[in-house]
Amino acid sequence: MAIRLKDIARDLGISTVTVSKVLRGNQDISEKTRARVLKRMQEFHYKPNMLARGLASGRTYTMGLVVPDLVHPFFAEFAKSLAGVLRASHMALLLASSEENPELEQQEIRTLVGRGVDALLIASSQARLKNFYELGDEKTPFLLFDRNFPYLSAHFVGSDDYKIGRIATEHLISIGKKRIAHIGGREISPSLERLRGYRDTLQNQRMETREELIVTCNRFEELGDEAGYQAMQDLLKLRRRPDAVFCYNDLTAIGAMQATREAGLKTPEDIAFVGSGNLRYAKHLRIPLTSVDQQPDLLGVRAGELALELTTNPDLPPKTILLEPRLVVRQSTVPNPEQKI
Repeated sequence: MAIRLKDIARDLGISTVTVSKVLRGNQDISEKTRARVLKRMQEFHYKPNMLARGLASGRTYTMGLVVPDLVHPFFAEFAKSLAGVLRASHMALLLASSEENPELEQQEIRTLVGRGVDALLIASSQARLKNFYELGDEKTPFLLFDRNFPYLSAHFVGSDDYKIGRIATEHLISIGKKRIAHIGGREISPSLERLRGYRDTLQNQRMETREELIVTCNRFEELGDEAGYQAMQDLLKLRRRPDAVFCYNDLTAIGAMQATREAGLKTPEDIAFVGSGNLRYAKHLRIPLTSVDQQPDLLGVRAGELALELTTNPDLPPKTILLEPRLVVRQSTVPNPEQKI
Protein backbone atom coordinates (compact mmCIF):
# COMPACT_ATOMS: atom_id res chain seq x y z
CA MET A 1 0.00 0.00 0.00
CA ALA A 2 1.26 3.47 -0.89
CA ILE A 3 2.56 5.57 1.99
CA ARG A 4 0.53 8.75 2.58
CA LEU A 5 1.41 12.04 4.30
CA LYS A 6 -0.93 11.16 7.17
CA ASP A 7 0.98 7.89 7.69
CA ILE A 8 4.26 9.76 8.10
CA ALA A 9 2.61 12.34 10.38
CA ARG A 10 1.07 9.64 12.57
CA ASP A 11 4.39 7.78 12.81
CA LEU A 12 6.24 10.93 13.92
CA GLY A 13 3.45 12.19 16.18
CA ILE A 14 3.06 15.50 14.32
CA SER A 15 0.31 17.04 12.19
CA THR A 16 -0.25 16.31 8.51
CA VAL A 17 -0.03 20.07 7.93
CA THR A 18 3.54 20.10 9.30
CA VAL A 19 4.58 17.22 7.01
CA SER A 20 2.95 19.01 4.08
CA LYS A 21 4.86 22.22 4.86
CA VAL A 22 8.14 20.31 4.87
CA LEU A 23 7.27 18.85 1.49
CA ARG A 24 6.50 22.32 0.11
CA GLY A 25 9.74 23.77 1.47
CA ASN A 26 8.06 26.26 3.81
CA GLN A 27 10.45 28.23 5.98
CA ASP A 28 8.34 28.24 9.18
CA ILE A 29 9.41 24.70 10.14
CA SER A 30 12.38 24.07 12.44
CA GLU A 31 15.41 22.38 10.94
CA LYS A 32 15.12 19.57 13.48
CA THR A 33 11.54 18.80 12.45
CA ARG A 34 12.38 19.14 8.76
CA ALA A 35 15.25 16.66 9.14
CA ARG A 36 13.03 14.16 10.97
CA VAL A 37 10.33 14.33 8.30
CA LEU A 38 12.73 14.05 5.38
CA LYS A 39 14.52 11.12 7.03
CA ARG A 40 11.27 9.24 7.56
CA MET A 41 10.14 9.99 3.99
CA GLN A 42 13.37 8.46 2.75
CA GLU A 43 13.00 5.43 5.00
CA PHE A 44 9.43 4.88 3.80
CA HIS A 45 10.42 5.54 0.14
CA TYR A 46 7.67 8.15 0.02
CA LYS A 47 6.97 9.56 -3.46
CA PRO A 48 4.67 12.60 -3.56
CA ASN A 49 1.89 12.60 -6.14
CA MET A 50 2.85 15.78 -7.97
CA LEU A 51 -0.21 15.73 -10.23
CA ALA A 52 -2.52 15.61 -7.22
CA ARG A 53 -0.56 18.35 -5.48
CA GLY A 54 -0.74 20.50 -8.58
CA LEU A 55 -4.50 20.07 -8.97
CA ALA A 56 -5.03 20.93 -5.32
CA SER A 57 -2.72 23.95 -5.24
CA GLY A 58 -2.96 25.32 -8.77
CA ARG A 59 0.81 24.89 -9.18
CA THR A 60 2.86 22.66 -11.46
CA TYR A 61 5.92 22.28 -9.20
CA THR A 62 8.18 23.13 -12.13
CA MET A 63 10.69 25.93 -12.69
CA GLY A 64 11.76 27.28 -16.06
CA LEU A 65 15.42 28.11 -16.81
CA VAL A 66 16.43 30.09 -19.92
CA VAL A 67 20.16 30.39 -20.67
CA PRO A 68 22.13 31.65 -23.69
CA ASP A 69 23.90 28.32 -24.20
CA LEU A 70 23.06 24.98 -22.56
CA VAL A 71 26.50 23.45 -23.20
CA HIS A 72 28.53 26.39 -21.88
CA PRO A 73 30.34 25.15 -18.74
CA PHE A 74 29.28 28.15 -16.63
CA PHE A 75 25.57 27.71 -17.33
CA ALA A 76 25.84 23.92 -17.10
CA GLU A 77 27.35 24.14 -13.60
CA PHE A 78 24.74 26.71 -12.60
CA ALA A 79 21.89 24.49 -13.86
CA LYS A 80 23.26 21.43 -12.08
CA SER A 81 23.45 23.24 -8.76
CA LEU A 82 20.03 24.84 -9.25
CA ALA A 83 18.46 21.47 -10.04
CA GLY A 84 19.86 20.05 -6.79
CA VAL A 85 18.19 22.77 -4.73
CA LEU A 86 14.85 22.30 -6.52
CA ARG A 87 15.05 18.51 -6.27
CA ALA A 88 15.19 18.76 -2.49
CA SER A 89 11.82 20.53 -2.62
CA HIS A 90 10.40 18.03 -5.14
CA MET A 91 10.45 20.63 -7.93
CA ALA A 92 11.30 19.81 -11.55
CA LEU A 93 13.46 22.00 -13.80
CA LEU A 94 12.63 22.72 -17.45
CA LEU A 95 15.60 23.94 -19.51
CA ALA A 96 15.65 26.14 -22.61
CA SER A 97 18.41 27.80 -24.64
CA SER A 98 18.08 31.15 -26.37
CA GLU A 99 21.30 30.62 -28.37
CA GLU A 100 21.98 34.33 -27.79
CA ASN A 101 18.97 35.12 -30.00
CA PRO A 102 16.52 37.62 -28.42
CA GLU A 103 13.60 36.47 -30.57
CA LEU A 104 14.21 32.81 -29.75
CA GLU A 105 14.45 33.76 -26.09
CA GLN A 106 10.99 35.34 -26.21
CA GLN A 107 9.64 32.21 -27.87
CA GLU A 108 11.15 29.93 -25.22
CA ILE A 109 9.85 32.10 -22.38
CA ARG A 110 6.34 32.04 -23.81
CA THR A 111 6.55 28.26 -24.14
CA LEU A 112 7.60 27.85 -20.50
CA VAL A 113 4.93 30.27 -19.31
CA GLY A 114 2.40 28.33 -21.37
CA ARG A 115 3.42 25.16 -19.54
CA GLY A 116 2.51 26.86 -16.28
CA VAL A 117 5.94 26.98 -14.61
CA ASP A 118 5.77 28.33 -11.07
CA ALA A 119 8.73 30.68 -11.64
CA LEU A 120 11.28 31.58 -14.31
CA LEU A 121 15.05 32.08 -14.06
CA ILE A 122 16.56 33.96 -17.00
CA ALA A 123 20.03 34.91 -18.22
CA SER A 124 18.67 37.21 -20.89
CA SER A 125 20.21 37.86 -24.30
CA GLN A 126 18.12 41.01 -24.77
CA ALA A 127 20.16 44.15 -25.40
CA ARG A 128 17.63 46.25 -23.51
CA LEU A 129 14.62 45.05 -21.59
CA LYS A 130 12.19 47.70 -20.33
CA ASN A 131 9.63 45.32 -18.95
CA PHE A 132 9.97 41.57 -18.63
CA TYR A 133 6.23 41.12 -19.02
CA GLU A 134 6.61 42.05 -22.66
CA LEU A 135 7.85 38.45 -22.91
CA GLY A 136 5.57 36.53 -20.59
CA ASP A 137 2.55 37.19 -18.40
CA GLU A 138 2.22 39.02 -15.13
CA LYS A 139 1.24 35.92 -13.16
CA THR A 140 4.62 34.22 -13.39
CA PRO A 141 7.29 35.42 -10.92
CA PHE A 142 10.80 35.59 -12.33
CA LEU A 143 14.35 36.38 -11.44
CA LEU A 144 17.32 37.38 -13.56
CA PHE A 145 20.72 35.81 -13.05
CA ASP A 146 24.21 36.50 -14.39
CA ARG A 147 22.92 39.28 -16.66
CA ASN A 148 21.29 42.27 -15.01
CA PHE A 149 19.16 45.19 -16.15
CA PRO A 150 19.77 47.75 -13.38
CA TYR A 151 16.93 50.03 -14.51
CA LEU A 152 14.44 47.13 -14.34
CA SER A 153 12.76 46.46 -11.00
CA ALA A 154 13.52 42.74 -10.80
CA HIS A 155 15.17 40.10 -8.64
CA PHE A 156 18.80 39.45 -9.58
CA VAL A 157 21.40 36.87 -8.57
CA GLY A 158 24.89 37.21 -10.00
CA SER A 159 28.52 38.17 -9.63
CA ASP A 160 29.94 41.60 -8.89
CA ASP A 161 31.17 42.06 -12.47
CA TYR A 162 32.66 45.48 -11.86
CA LYS A 163 34.84 43.98 -9.14
CA ILE A 164 35.81 41.13 -11.49
CA GLY A 165 37.22 43.71 -13.90
CA ARG A 166 39.10 45.46 -11.12
CA ILE A 167 40.52 42.29 -9.56
CA ALA A 168 41.80 40.95 -12.88
CA THR A 169 43.37 44.23 -13.97
CA GLU A 170 44.93 44.95 -10.57
CA HIS A 171 46.58 41.53 -10.62
CA LEU A 172 48.11 42.12 -14.05
CA ILE A 173 49.43 45.50 -12.93
CA SER A 174 50.86 43.93 -9.76
CA ILE A 175 53.02 41.53 -11.81
CA GLY A 176 54.50 44.42 -13.77
CA LYS A 177 52.43 44.41 -16.97
CA LYS A 178 52.19 47.78 -18.75
CA ARG A 179 50.10 47.26 -21.92
CA ILE A 180 47.05 45.43 -20.65
CA ALA A 181 44.42 44.55 -23.25
CA HIS A 182 40.83 43.48 -22.77
CA ILE A 183 38.82 41.02 -24.85
CA GLY A 184 35.15 41.47 -24.02
CA GLY A 185 31.58 41.38 -25.21
CA ARG A 186 29.07 44.01 -26.24
CA GLU A 187 25.85 45.23 -24.69
CA ILE A 188 25.24 42.56 -22.00
CA SER A 189 25.73 43.75 -18.42
CA PRO A 190 28.62 41.44 -17.37
CA SER A 191 30.67 42.63 -20.35
CA LEU A 192 29.95 46.31 -19.74
CA GLU A 193 30.66 46.10 -16.00
CA ARG A 194 33.90 44.12 -16.41
CA LEU A 195 35.07 46.64 -19.00
CA ARG A 196 34.20 49.49 -16.62
CA GLY A 197 36.21 47.83 -13.86
CA TYR A 198 39.16 47.41 -16.25
CA ARG A 199 39.04 51.06 -17.37
CA ASP A 200 38.67 52.49 -13.86
CA THR A 201 41.57 50.43 -12.54
CA LEU A 202 43.90 51.64 -15.27
CA GLN A 203 42.77 55.21 -14.68
CA ASN A 204 43.27 54.93 -10.91
CA GLN A 205 46.80 53.66 -11.54
CA ARG A 206 47.39 56.54 -13.97
CA MET A 207 47.87 54.11 -16.82
CA GLU A 208 46.57 55.14 -20.22
CA THR A 209 43.58 53.25 -21.63
CA ARG A 210 44.30 52.64 -25.30
CA GLU A 211 41.24 51.87 -27.39
CA GLU A 212 43.23 49.64 -29.76
CA LEU A 213 43.84 47.31 -26.79
CA ILE A 214 40.10 46.73 -26.30
CA VAL A 215 38.48 44.18 -28.61
CA THR A 216 34.78 43.40 -28.30
CA CYS A 217 32.38 41.15 -30.16
CA ASN A 218 28.91 39.64 -29.83
CA ARG A 219 27.82 36.07 -28.96
CA PHE A 220 30.76 35.43 -26.62
CA GLU A 221 29.04 32.64 -24.71
CA GLU A 222 28.33 30.70 -27.89
CA LEU A 223 31.57 31.41 -29.80
CA GLY A 224 33.86 31.11 -26.77
CA ASP A 225 37.40 30.07 -27.67
CA GLU A 226 36.85 30.85 -31.36
CA ALA A 227 36.05 34.48 -30.51
CA GLY A 228 39.05 34.70 -28.19
CA TYR A 229 41.34 33.26 -30.84
CA GLN A 230 40.23 35.79 -33.47
CA ALA A 231 40.35 38.73 -31.06
CA MET A 232 43.89 37.82 -30.00
CA GLN A 233 45.01 37.61 -33.61
CA ASP A 234 43.82 41.20 -34.05
CA LEU A 235 45.76 42.29 -30.94
CA LEU A 236 48.91 40.55 -32.15
CA LYS A 237 48.81 42.60 -35.37
CA LEU A 238 49.26 45.85 -33.45
CA ARG A 239 52.58 47.66 -33.86
CA ARG A 240 53.00 47.38 -30.09
CA ARG A 241 51.27 44.23 -28.91
CA PRO A 242 49.94 43.86 -25.37
CA ASP A 243 51.95 42.19 -22.63
CA ALA A 244 48.79 41.02 -20.79
CA VAL A 245 45.13 40.35 -21.55
CA PHE A 246 42.09 40.30 -19.29
CA CYS A 247 39.52 38.07 -21.02
CA TYR A 248 35.75 38.18 -20.55
CA ASN A 249 35.61 34.48 -19.63
CA ASP A 250 37.76 31.36 -19.49
CA LEU A 251 36.78 30.08 -22.95
CA THR A 252 37.84 33.41 -24.45
CA ALA A 253 41.16 33.16 -22.66
CA ILE A 254 41.75 29.62 -23.94
CA GLY A 255 41.32 30.77 -27.54
CA ALA A 256 43.53 33.81 -26.96
CA MET A 257 46.31 31.71 -25.44
CA GLN A 258 46.18 29.35 -28.42
CA ALA A 259 46.66 32.26 -30.84
CA THR A 260 49.57 33.48 -28.72
CA ARG A 261 51.21 30.05 -28.72
CA GLU A 262 50.83 29.72 -32.50
CA ALA A 263 52.51 33.12 -32.90
CA GLY A 264 55.59 31.72 -31.14
CA LEU A 265 55.10 33.74 -27.96
CA LYS A 266 55.27 32.45 -24.39
CA THR A 267 52.69 32.70 -21.61
CA PRO A 268 53.13 34.41 -19.20
CA GLU A 269 56.61 35.69 -20.08
CA ASP A 270 55.54 37.49 -23.29
CA ILE A 271 51.81 37.80 -22.65
CA ALA A 272 49.96 36.98 -19.41
CA PHE A 273 46.26 36.02 -19.33
CA VAL A 274 43.44 36.25 -16.81
CA GLY A 275 40.02 34.71 -17.48
CA SER A 276 36.76 34.77 -15.57
CA GLY A 277 34.62 31.91 -14.34
CA ASN A 278 37.29 29.62 -12.89
CA LEU A 279 35.66 26.68 -14.64
CA ARG A 280 36.74 23.25 -13.50
CA TYR A 281 39.10 22.57 -16.41
CA ALA A 282 41.07 25.85 -15.99
CA LYS A 283 43.71 24.19 -13.81
CA HIS A 284 44.18 21.29 -16.25
CA LEU A 285 45.16 23.33 -19.32
CA ARG A 286 48.64 23.08 -20.85
CA ILE A 287 49.28 26.37 -19.07
CA PRO A 288 46.84 26.50 -16.11
CA LEU A 289 44.71 29.62 -16.34
CA THR A 290 44.54 32.38 -13.75
CA SER A 291 40.85 33.17 -13.39
CA VAL A 292 38.36 35.10 -11.30
CA ASP A 293 36.11 32.60 -9.56
CA GLN A 294 32.38 33.37 -10.03
CA GLN A 295 31.22 30.31 -8.06
CA PRO A 296 28.50 29.16 -10.50
CA ASP A 297 27.57 26.33 -8.14
CA LEU A 298 26.85 28.77 -5.30
CA LEU A 299 25.03 31.07 -7.73
CA GLY A 300 22.75 28.13 -8.55
CA VAL A 301 22.04 27.55 -4.85
CA ARG A 302 21.25 31.21 -4.16
CA ALA A 303 19.06 31.49 -7.27
CA GLY A 304 17.23 28.28 -6.37
CA GLU A 305 16.53 29.47 -2.84
CA LEU A 306 15.17 32.78 -4.11
CA ALA A 307 13.07 31.10 -6.82
CA LEU A 308 11.49 28.82 -4.21
CA GLU A 309 10.74 31.84 -2.05
CA LEU A 310 9.02 33.50 -5.01
CA THR A 311 6.68 30.54 -5.48
CA THR A 312 5.25 31.13 -2.00
CA ASN A 313 5.63 34.91 -1.96
CA PRO A 314 5.41 36.22 -5.56
CA ASP A 315 5.03 39.83 -4.35
CA LEU A 316 8.41 39.79 -2.60
CA PRO A 317 10.16 43.18 -3.11
CA PRO A 318 13.04 42.91 -5.65
CA LYS A 319 16.24 41.49 -4.19
CA THR A 320 19.78 41.75 -5.54
CA ILE A 321 22.21 39.04 -4.48
CA LEU A 322 25.83 39.57 -5.54
CA LEU A 323 28.56 37.02 -4.84
CA GLU A 324 32.04 38.30 -4.10
CA PRO A 325 34.55 37.22 -6.76
CA ARG A 326 38.02 35.97 -5.85
CA LEU A 327 41.17 35.60 -7.90
CA VAL A 328 42.71 32.15 -8.38
CA VAL A 329 46.32 32.61 -9.51
CA ARG A 330 47.88 30.00 -11.80
CA GLN A 331 50.71 29.77 -14.33
CA SER A 332 49.11 31.95 -17.04
CA THR A 333 50.21 34.99 -15.01
CA VAL A 334 52.77 33.69 -12.49
CA PRO A 335 55.10 30.79 -13.50
CA ASN A 336 55.26 29.43 -9.93
CA PRO A 337 52.16 30.83 -8.17
CA GLU A 338 52.65 28.79 -5.02
CA GLN A 339 55.85 30.79 -4.45
CA LYS A 340 54.33 34.16 -5.23
CA ILE A 341 50.95 34.35 -3.48
